[in-house]
Amino acid sequence: MTLSTRQITASNFAYQHQPFERFLDDAADLGRERLELWGIAPQLHIPRLSDAEARAIRRGAEARGLAVHCLTPEQVMYPVNVASPVTWLRAESIAVFRRAAELCAELGAELLLLTPGRGFENEPVEAAWRRSVDAIGEIAAYAGTLGVTCVLEPLQRVESNLVNDCRTLATMIDEVGAANLGAVLDTVGMAVAGESVDDYFDALGDRVRHVHLIDGRPAGHLAWGDGELPLAGYLADLDRRGYRGHMTFELFGDGAYAFDPRPVVERCLAAVRAVLETP
Repeated sequence: MTLSTRQITASNFAYQHQPFERFLDDAADLGRERLELWGIAPQLHIPRLSDAEARAIRRGAEARGLAVHCLTPEQVMYPVNVASPVTWLRAESIAVFRRAAELCAELGAELLLLTPGRGFENEPVEAAWRRSVDAIGEIAAYAGTLGVTCVLEPLQRVESNLVNDCRTLATMIDEVGAANLGAVLDTVGMAVAGESVDDYFDALGDRVRHVHLIDGRPAGHLAWGDGELPLAGYLADLDRRGYRGHMTFELFGDGAYAFDPRPVVERCLAAVRAVLETP
C-alpha cells in the first residue's frame, strides 16, 4: 500500500478531561506530525479562544515537531446549528465558524471542518437546506479570504435531517459552489448510511479531503477492535482510490476512553500499522 501511518493525525477527541499539554506530549511521543484539534471547552472553546492563545498553541505544537492540520469546532453537542430556524442561534452559529476560520489562520491549520446543521423535524426540509447552503457558503467565502479550506462532514440521521450520505453531501457542496469547500469521509457515518469508500469517491472524487477513520457497530465512534467495521478493507479501498490526505481517530465511545486516552490511541495506531505492514 502507498498509505502510511504518517497520514494519521493526533487528535484531542478523547483528551477533553486532560491538560492540553498532555495531549501534545502524547502526540509527539507517538510519532505524529499533524494535529486535528477538537474545539471544545475548556481547551479550545472557539468563542473564548484569543488570537494570542491560538498562537501559543501553535508554538507549543511546533516546539514538539507538530503542526495543526484541521480545526473541528464542536457543533453537535454545543448550541451551534447553521441551519436553525431560530434567527439568533443561526446568526451566532455562523459567527462561531467565522471566528474559527480566523483561529485556523492563527494556528496554521489548513482545514476547517463543518457540518450541515439541522432544521425542525416538522418543517419542510427544503427550508432548512437553503439556510444550511447559505450559511456554509458565507463561512467558506470568509475562510477563503484567510487562505483556509473548509470540509463538510455528513452526520447520522439522529444528528441532522439534511446531509446523511455521500449523495446529499455532493449535492450540497455543488449548490454551495465554493472552490475551497471539500468533503469529509467518516467511516462510521458511511457505515450507518450503508455506503462504501467507492460510493464516496464515485460521488465526490478528489473533493474527499479528510477522513475520520474509526470503528463502530456500525455507530459508536469506537477504537479499532471495539467494533465490527473492516479496517483492512477501508484502508485498501482508500489506497486504491488514491487517497493521500490525512486520517483521524475520532474517539468518543461511551466516554470511557477519556479516562486514559493514550493506550486507546496506541491500540488504534497498532491496528493500522498491522494492516499497512501486511504483505
